[in-house]
Amino acid sequence: MDPHETSAYQQRLTHQLAYWDHVNRAQPLEGAGDVELFPLSGQGSVYSFTTVTTPAEPYAEFAPYVMALVKLDEGPIVTAQLTDLGGPPEIGLRVEMVVRKLRTDGVHGIIVYGPKFRPILSPAG
Repeated sequence: MDPHETSAYQQRLTHQLAYWDHVNRAQPLEGAGDVELFPLSGQGSVYSFTTVTTPAEPYAEFAPYVMALVKLDEGPIVTAQLTDLGGPPEIGLRVEMVVRKLRTDGVHGIIVYGPKFRPILSPAG
């Protein structure tokens, strides 16, 4: 492989860093001081979870669904919906981030996508 070629992951990372740099220049974070951006693998483990049976009205059509605290491999804990579960969730379940539909907005039906987490897929073999 040519060492000058960049992987798809590196290209995505470069694109994301350029986006957040642009956002920060357009609207600087007040009181943030020095902010260090670093890549996240998008993988982690379920730290805690709950099943939402009575959500706010915009999400009622999706109930019941599982919300979780996911401890990313790099340390931060994020809140996200779990998806593609083949059974009940468990504390410690290894998961990976995926982009999925969150909701449909407005009269024109604009689809809003965002991060969710699913169990890490086992390699075929």
